[in-house]
Amino acid sequence: MEMESHSSYHRRFAPLLLLCFCTLLIQVQASRKKLYIAYLGERKHGHPDDVVASHHDTLSSVLESKQDILDSIIYSYKHGFSGFAAMLTKEQAQQLADLPEVISVQPSRRYQTTTTRSWDFLGLNLNDKLPSELLHRSKYGEDTIIGIIDTGIWPESRSFSDDGYGPVPSRWKGVCQVGVGWDRSNCSRKIIGARFYHAGVAQEELKSDYLSARDANGHGTHTASTAAGSAVEATSFHGLAAGTARGGAPRARIAVYKSVWGSGRGAGAGNTATVLAAMDDAIHDGVDVLSLSLVVEENSFGALHAVQKGITVVYAAGNAGPMPQVVRNTAPWVITVAASKIDRSYPTVIKLGNKQQIVGQSLYYEGKNSTASTVRLLAYGDLCTADALNGTDVKGQIVLCVALQVPPLVLFPIALKNVLDAGASGLIFAQYSMDVLDAEADCKGIPCVLVDFDMAYRIGNYIGDASSPVAKIEPARSITGEEAVAPIVAAFSSRGPSIDYPEVIKPDIAAPGASILAAKGDSYALLSGTSMATPHVAGVVALLKSLHPNWSPAAIKSAIMTTASITDARSMPILAQGLPRKIADPFDYGGGNINPNKAAEPGLIYDIDPSDYDKFFGCTFKKFVQCNATMLPGYHLNLPSIAIPDLRRPITVSRTVTNVGEVDAVYHAATESPAGTKMDIEPSVLVFNATNKVITFQVKLSPLWRLQGDYTFGSLTWHNDQKTVRIPIAVRMTIHDFYADVA
Repeated sequence: MEMESHSSYHRRFAPLLLLCFCTLLIQVQASRKKLYIAYLGERKHGHPDDVVASHHDTLSSVLESKQDILDSIIYSYKHGFSGFAAMLTKEQAQQLADLPEVISVQPSRRYQTTTTRSWDFLGLNLNDKLPSELLHRSKYGEDTIIGIIDTGIWPESRSFSDDGYGPVPSRWKGVCQVGVGWDRSNCSRKIIGARFYHAGVAQEELKSDYLSARDANGHGTHTASTAAGSAVEATSFHGLAAGTARGGAPRARIAVYKSVWGSGRGAGAGNTATVLAAMDDAIHDGVDVLSLSLVVEENSFGALHAVQKGITVVYAAGNAGPMPQVVRNTAPWVITVAASKIDRSYPTVIKLGNKQQIVGQSLYYEGKNSTASTVRLLAYGDLCTADALNGTDVKGQIVLCVALQVPPLVLFPIALKNVLDAGASGLIFAQYSMDVLDAEADCKGIPCVLVDFDMAYRIGNYIGDASSPVAKIEPARSITGEEAVAPIVAAFSSRGPSIDYPEVIKPDIAAPGASILAAKGDSYALLSGTSMATPHVAGVVALLKSLHPNWSPAAIKSAIMTTASITDARSMPILAQGLPRKIADPFDYGGGNINPNKAAEPGLIYDIDPSDYDKFFGCTFKKFVQCNATMLPGYHLNLPSIAIPDLRRPITVSRTVTNVGEVDAVYHAATESPAGTKMDIEPSVLVFNATNKVITFQVKLSPLWRLQGDYTFGSLTWHNDQKTVRIPIAVRMTIHDFYADVA
């Protein structure tokens, strides 16, 4: 057969080749497209359909046909603000960003719908098709009972729905105590018990509260829902931090012990008597976990009794950071919790009259009755005390306040009140960067934003240079994901070393406690504090208790501490906010930031017979008529940490580990000696089998110099191919028995 000529071949197949090429080109272009978010600011049209039409008009500048526009656009934001999500190439996105009506065009990030983000951030994903392994294996903490000693609870919150719950566990011995605004119907299969304790509480605190377990303050509701709240979809704080709110152990039961009243602050709001009464009843009632987001003058013997009855007690470390030596609730038998920040922020754009854009953070949302963000005159208010603003005309203006002191002389809410009282309409508040937002930073619909000193300097320069400086503050947005550095120990979180128990590293663990969204009354609020971190740990404890019902409180504490993270997702060291920021150490976060999934299978645990606490610390409570003067120092207690506050000569400390992983296992020691200290481990290899499940080893710590030093830090890690079991070590070399470090 004769071959077809090249020219005739070209004539026959050229149209087909062209069609194939065009199809391929379209496919290549389509593969280059990504989802972008275009933000156009305030709605410029009354009807939503008109807003959508304006989006189409905007896209017509970069896309050729109406069909292209319809194919490209994914969402039109047409109610609260104007913007859209569209599939675009990088070049199209840049063209769109250059349009005068477009404020910003950013790639869409893959953000999952979450609680306040914290539980997903910790790896406890609540997904019906693929929940985290720990949630699945622990049955979401089903039938574990968490006792909340706090300001009460708001039972009508959706977070305490008992839909789908079975009968109350038969082992429960508690009661549903009736009172003002609370009858037996307020208890349920979720809130299985309620008690309140008001004897000795100041009358003025009781007047502003319900004489029942009902929560007027909101604190107890927030902590209870964080620990064990049922899943509630579509929650947010005025559109910010949107997602599904739920507790760490969403199927756990809640027992309420109201021991703090009214304001929740001050000597009259609650006392040792009310807290101890609550602990006493909780031990009787049969709780598995006690969560106390409190700092009280309580010598912790109530907690010791609870621990000796098998109840894990979780306490807040306090909010007096970043100063050292201020950590509270430091008894060796409790878990003391520091607060960390999660990977979420609330960027808020400030547009200056010179077209400069500065990004701070805020919880500024546009309320129903608030006026839309507009360009306003910008004024400098110095410290923004009432005196500083007296006689200054700031009516209708945005005021820049600079709080140079640390802690600030004027706090954000006070500055906001002062500028509003002076007639201003907005606030830019500059302070040392804390990167924490909560109810204290609620703008309540007023344009406001927090910035650091660098940003304040730029704004101040603009005010000084411009004849008529103006600014506009845009509403905040919620951003979560990899762009944020997290976790970070929060600035307010109280730091060690412990004064009461210097032979024990405190706090024990860090958990999310900054800008946490949880239930408050019938709605949801953002709060910050070690109060918020504590129920995160209590929720994890409930899951571990469900998974390992025979583990002691010491075993659970060990599992949490020895598997904690000391690095972030990028393997960078966790930082601690302070003056200035630094790499976190054990006095900031104990073992590290909690890692629930790893804690479920720790490999080895440092267990403690509850009676051992009496041997080491019995004198603390004067329990014996003749106190044992030969009592060993506390650092010999089998804790998952070592603290030597007075190293003068070589000291050998014993520790015992129990294998709870694979029966046949070999672990090797890896050490990081505290600076100025030589550390030796004997033996350095641990071999476990069916008959050898418990092994004791020695840690010898020797000072390299004779000096009056400060604390240095190290660690001991037992590891094999599957597990790493790490404990922190803190050592201070000394010469004198008593001295003050005043340098």
